[in-house]
Amino acid sequence: MAELGLSVVRIGEFAWSRLEPQPGQLEFEWLDRALDTLAAEGLGVIIGTPTATPPKWLIDQYPDILATDPSTGRVRRFGSRRHYDFSSADYRRESLRITAMLADRYGQDPRIVGWQTDNELGCHDTTLSISPAAVAAFRVWCAERYGSIDTLNAAWGNVFWSMEYRDFDAIDAPYGTVTEPNPAHQLAYRRFASDQLIDFHGAMVAALRARIDQQQFVTHNFIPMSDTAADNAALAAPLDFPSYDSYPLGRTDEILHDRVPAEEFAAVQRTGHPDLTAFLLDQVRALGDRPFWIMEQQPGPVNWAPANPSPLPGMVRLWTIEAFAHGADCVSFFRWRQAPFAQEQMHAGLRRPDDAPARRWPEIAAVIAEVQTAALSAPTTVQAPVALLTDVDSEWITNIERQSADYRLGNVQLEFYRAFRELGLNIDIVSANDPLDHYALVAVPCLASIDTSFVERAKASKAQIIFGPRSGSKTREFCIPAELAPGPLQKPLGLVVTEVETLRPGARDAFQWRGQSYRTSLWREHLEVSQQHVAAHFDDGGPAVVQVGSLSYLASLPDRDFLVDYFAAFCKQRGIATQRLPDGVRLRRRGDLTFAFNYSHSSYTIEVPTNSEFVIGNSSIGPQDLAVWRNTNNKTSGN
Repeated sequence: MAELGLSVVRIGEFAWSRLEPQPGQLEFEWLDRALDTLAAEGLGVIIGTPTATPPKWLIDQYPDILATDPSTGRVRRFGSRRHYDFSSADYRRESLRITAMLADRYGQDPRIVGWQTDNELGCHDTTLSISPAAVAAFRVWCAERYGSIDTLNAAWGNVFWSMEYRDFDAIDAPYGTVTEPNPAHQLAYRRFASDQLIDFHGAMVAALRARIDQQQFVTHNFIPMSDTAADNAALAAPLDFPSYDSYPLGRTDEILHDRVPAEEFAAVQRTGHPDLTAFLLDQVRALGDRPFWIMEQQPGPVNWAPANPSPLPGMVRLWTIEAFAHGADCVSFFRWRQAPFAQEQMHAGLRRPDDAPARRWPEIAAVIAEVQTAALSAPTTVQAPVALLTDVDSEWITNIERQSADYRLGNVQLEFYRAFRELGLNIDIVSANDPLDHYALVAVPCLASIDTSFVERAKASKAQIIFGPRSGSKTREFCIPAELAPGPLQKPLGLVVTEVETLRPGARDAFQWRGQSYRTSLWREHLEVSQQHVAAHFDDGGPAVVQVGSLSYLASLPDRDFLVDYFAAFCKQRGIATQRLPDGVRLRRRGDLTFAFNYSHSSYTIEVPTNSEFVIGNSSIGPQDLAVWRNTNNKTSGN
């Protein structure tokens, strides 16, 4: 490890059965030997709390630790990982006990640089459980939130289908019903489950903080934000910084394999999608006010996606440097040695199961030396000129009430993000609670529930704010606003959504903007609006884009060509320089460094400012290659 150029190693995140093979029988000697070995080579160590894998004896002792699957109603059995329920009082006590024991032993140990809490919280759909403990806790949560059962019945609209409850003890989890459960009930349960996870994690962080040296950091390795099924900002709040497990091929295959045309997917199956990984990295960056870490970087084929191709030569290097470009301070590869047994034996490592170097070893050795020479993690990440607003409630609301089987908010957000990327822009990810004043342009793909305070802040900001359809379509309790959609946006935009229709894939409407025709898909809203505010019309005469001062509203999901052109027009108006990029070529700026990445299968010559100093590569970027330069002025050359 030291010869390869690694500096930090993570261990112990699944080791509970070795740390405590029998109840109360603690065995730390093997871990001490590992620490001695690593420290002797100058390697820092991150210890993972082993709480993602409670051992069998603990499950036998406290069976209520096991969660109950909402989709089947069956108890999730021992034999894998993440087999615990955030609402189990027994597990909370036991997880805090093992965490405290580890921290008491190693919290002041100079060999330890930091701690990772648990592992990939929410992974494998484990945030939601409908165990007796979870349902009991949900009833208490409801009583605290609503105060009286009459208030809950009114908020949820339980008069419909005779769903009214006599008291809080009558409420069950919203699963296993004949047809769909009440959407307000579902939203409440997701909020509750998120709160349970956040409370569990917060207690673990507090147990560590009370025992560890201030020089030791506390982090957590997140998965893609929508997969945690939680409020990630609240989950990350007690950490020193967030970490992320980056699997560009695995996530591309898992998220996009059935959502993009086969020809388009074939082009990215061994490179990863040129915007998906960047989008996920920028979401993690938004969780903290200091650089994040990559705790797991894919080094070869993995084992868990629908298909698991091998990355093309150069891609592991590209992903590694791309992480630094988006604000990472450390990239850790997972795993060191490919396991010859158990569930992840097909997951590649830096070394093969026979301990010989794996195929990517030379590439990883080269990129480690390259990163150290170029000092890529040193510059700070500056605020972007544009922002994309994401929102956990909107994720839940649009997932609960799909209305179109093909509507996925994550896909909609990615399309908006891609449009910014095609213009060569840095993008910040923000929430409805974040300040908007310093951005020139803010895209809001969907903010399903909007409060008046956000509208006032949006109007007062200097940003042009572009809302996608479904924005303002629901109240906080999942009802249609009394004034109709877009709720609090109705007055400042001067429009009312009178009807919503959804279309099958391939069925498209056309609209005209500035003399050019564009297409929409899946979702369309019919509006009542003053014609003086209509910036684009559908071919049937209906309003397609409404623009009132610094606020815009899209009545459909337009194609990316329109988003690129529309965003570019506002950027030009606001004095933001853009650079149209082809598919597969992307830019990212960090401090005084500019990074250019070529995911495509053709070479590309990038335009760079004159007198730029190349840190890596040059203006001619080959397939699956990159270049990094330091900016010295703002003049652009034509090379």
